[in-house]
This record gives sequence, structure tokens and C-alpha cells, in this order.
Amino acid sequence: MGQRKWGLPWLLVALALTAMTAVACTRVESGGATAGARHSWTIPDTLRVALPGSPNTLNPILSTQQTETVIETFAFDPLIATDPDGKDVPVLAAIVPTLENGGISKDGLTITYHLRRGVVWHDGAPFTSRDVKFTFDAIMNPNTAVTTRHGYDVVNRVETPDAYTVVFRLKRPFAPAVHTFFAHSDAPYMILPAHLLSEYHDLNRIPFNGAPIGTGPFKFVRWLRGDRIEYERNDRYFLGRPKLRSVVIHFIADENTIVNEMRAHELDWFFQATPRSYAQLRGVPGVINHLVPFNGVDYIIFNTRRPPFDDPRMRRAVGSALDKRRIVDDITFGTAIPATEDIPSFMWAYDPTAGTSARNLPQAKALFDAAGWRVGPDGIRTRNGNRLAMQLAYRIESVTDRGRGVLIAQMLREAGIDVQLKGYTTALLYGPVGTGILASGRYQAGLLTWYAGVDPDDSSQLICSEQPPHGYDWARYCNPAMDAAQHIALTHYDRPARKRAYSVIQHLLAQDAPLVYLWWPRQIESVSEDLRGFRPNGIVESWNSWQWSI
Repeated sequence: MGQRKWGLPWLLVALALTAMTAVACTRVESGGATAGARHSWTIPDTLRVALPGSPNTLNPILSTQQTETVIETFAFDPLIATDPDGKDVPVLAAIVPTLENGGISKDGLTITYHLRRGVVWHDGAPFTSRDVKFTFDAIMNPNTAVTTRHGYDVVNRVETPDAYTVVFRLKRPFAPAVHTFFAHSDAPYMILPAHLLSEYHDLNRIPFNGAPIGTGPFKFVRWLRGDRIEYERNDRYFLGRPKLRSVVIHFIADENTIVNEMRAHELDWFFQATPRSYAQLRGVPGVINHLVPFNGVDYIIFNTRRPPFDDPRMRRAVGSALDKRRIVDDITFGTAIPATEDIPSFMWAYDPTAGTSARNLPQAKALFDAAGWRVGPDGIRTRNGNRLAMQLAYRIESVTDRGRGVLIAQMLREAGIDVQLKGYTTALLYGPVGTGILASGRYQAGLLTWYAGVDPDDSSQLICSEQPPHGYDWARYCNPAMDAAQHIALTHYDRPARKRAYSVIQHLLAQDAPLVYLWWPRQIESVSEDLRGFRPNGIVESWNSWQWSI
């Protein structure tokens, strides 16, 4: 998921250009085939996509997975998107609000959006400001099971003075505002149709969630559960008639099967290919591999309420026992960078003095000793007759997760921990409260990937108020000092103040270790070289799908 929010125009531009510079320099690995006429294996104007996980919903305000977001973006639109150069792209908004154009008030408390005219929903109804206000109200409806209201809860009220103007009145300044409200954030909510949904008490279990109607470039056709979703071109799309006639999204749990089908050219896009798959697909004729830097991180998450890892010394010890460089080299095949804390080194908020990527096994052992866990005769630590075991949840569809889980288990055994790997489907691991393993707290530790955006805002994972069912603080981590630093980062528009706050945040993460960060990944998108116009932005890959052709 991804987070992107700000306020003042100079900050918007400067942050976007700085934070997304690496994205603008996307590295491409080509299979070596020559450009020109499409290959015989390509189905003209039909894009065949492979996703390793299945969605739980097609309603963008109920999504909990990145796979759901990319699927939904074919049918729905945000107010503002971000291109690969980090520039804001108005979509349903006619213009990006800034201080200079009056869209952002001088006190930072009012954000005004002027909407595009002539936009219609897939059923022909007109899109208006009512839809924006309705979607905001649906997110804030306590009966609707949204994963997070982060940022939206800073809004005092939403006004619609006319059909094409929406005004957000804020309770307090909120620096990431423009990149939060219906933008490509770590909860990339898109606009829903008021005329179809306004009479529902909540949106949790309604037919719309499996058969959506949006304003986007493609219309939903059918969802064959466990198999595929089909879309067809929206000829009335307001940004221009899409070049693709149809998009077929196949759900294939086994990545080896996806690799084989990419080799056989029975698929055109392997969405977010794993590093292992990247190694297999490099050099395959007709396949291009995009390596896209982005604000994201892979990590071990701890349920900080479950002993023995409710003790921060135990969590820090796990981090010290890991050789992150070896994990990166062995598991990612050179596609990732060892992480210190969560903010990648290319971003302006990165603090090189916080955290480390180096292994320190003696320090890990000393921390375990200090917490009362002593090495037993078989090398596993014990305390009061209990063995030191750690259940590590992972996505069963991911060969990368399985591989790094085994390697991490080996390293931690050297420090005296018996790691027990526990596999879940992506849909179950990331599911909502009640069914989801993370959201419901039914885990001890887990392997996760977090996708953020152009802004360094990481508060939706780390502040006390974002614990489930109200946010993504799946670690159940709560520290008043973290909340205070996050408050400064979110309410101050000037970069020096925010940078100081993020330095404090990163040092607190190193001290408390609710998450042990492993690597900063690069997005791997393996596509047919016949696919034209594909420009992944490191956040929502399908942001410009109306421009694609094959």
C-alpha cells in the first residue's frame, strides 16, 4: 500500500522531484528481442495479466492488498495520480490544488478541488462533487470496514458549493493532504458512485463489491472466482478512448507457473514478479523486466502484545542476528538494497545514523541473555522451562517469502531461536479484521512488504490510533514519543522541521524495533515487449492504463 500527502505547492513540487528521482530512472532489463511489429503470440488489443494472489473485494475503499488496488484502478479513478517522474497528474480533479492557484489556503486548513466536467460513470450517470463527498462519508462511516481513515480523520467537513467544486476543511494543518485525499497513498482510495450506493447502511457486503461500476478506462465484465477477472474498454473515458480493447487478469497462485507461461508468451504481464522469478526471466526473448525504485520496504513484523516479543530487547536481538546483506544477495538476486529503517536512502527524510544493516551476533546473544533466555543443550534458548520459539507467518504463494523465511530461520537458530514457518494465502494474511491474520492479531511474527508513496509519511503503521480495526498498525505498537514525532511530521509543512521529526522517528524504530527492516525493494514488472505505453510509477502500476497498447 502507499502513502502520499502534503500541502504547500513548493513542498509538493520539491518533495515529488526529490523522492521520486530514482523512480524516474527506472532500470530496464530487456530480453533482447527487436522492437517492431507485434509478435505472433500476442493477442492484439488484449492484455493478459498474471497476479499471484486473489482479491477479496473490488471496492477500493475496502481494499487491503496491493493486488486489489491495481485491479481496481482499471475501473476507478482518483482525484490525483503521480507519474514516474514524481509529477502530480490531475485525473478526476481538473487541476492539482496548490497555494499559488488558491487550491490550498495560506493557513493550510482548506483544500479546494475543481473537478473535471463531462465525466460519466460506466452506467452513463454524470460524475459530480456529490460522488466525492459521498465517498469521503463512506470512508468515515463507522459501520463500513475500511482498513484506515488515516488523513481523512483530519478533515472537519467536506463542502460541495456546486457540482464541480469540493472543499475539504481541515481540523489542523496536514502536510501530506494533497497526496492522501483520493490519491496514490498507502491507502489509495478512489471515488465511488453516490447514485448507486448512497442508500446502503454500509458498503461491507453489497453486490457492487464484486461487480463494480466506476469512471475508469475499463468496464467490469465478469469475475470468475479463483480464476480471472475480465474488463472491456470504456469508449467514453474522459481522458481518451483506451487503446486496449480488453484486460484479462488471471489469478495464478504458483509463480513457477507464471514464469513458464511468460516464457511461452501466454501472458503479457507478471504483476510484481518476485526476485527469484526475475532471475529466471532475465534474458527471455520478448520479455522486458522493469526494475522500479520506490518508497517501500520488506520487513519482519512483530505482534508487540504477544510474549516473548513484547519485550523490545527481544525484537532488537532478532534484528542484530540477521545478516541483511546475505539475505539480499541470496534471495533478491541483486534487485534490492539492505535496509536500515523504513525510509529508503534515496528519500530526503532518510537518516543514515538510525539503525543498521550489519549483523552483530554477539550483541544479539547479549540481548537475549539480558532478557533471561539462556542457551540450552540443543542450542535453543530457554527461560523458566520454555523453549524460545517464534512462529513466522508468510505468504504461501511467494517463493521469495519461503526462501527468505528458511534463511532467516537458519540465522536465528545460530542465536538460539527455533523459528517455525507458517504459510497463509495472501488474501488470508492481509485480510480485514475478523478474517485477516495480521489485522486480527493472530500471529507472533510475519514477513511483510509495505508499499508507500512519494511522501515519507509512515504514521499509518506506527501511531497508537492506527491499530486495527482503524488502521495498519498491525504490530499493535504504541509509544507516546512516536506519536509526538509523527504529529510534528504531519502538521508542519516546512521540510527542515519534517526532516528532524523523521530522524526522531527512525531512531525510535531502531530502539523499539516493532518491525525489523530487511531490504528496500525495487518493483519488478515483467512484461511482453509488445506492451507499449507501460510506465510503472512505483506506486499504482495501472495509473495510465488507458495509454497502453499491445
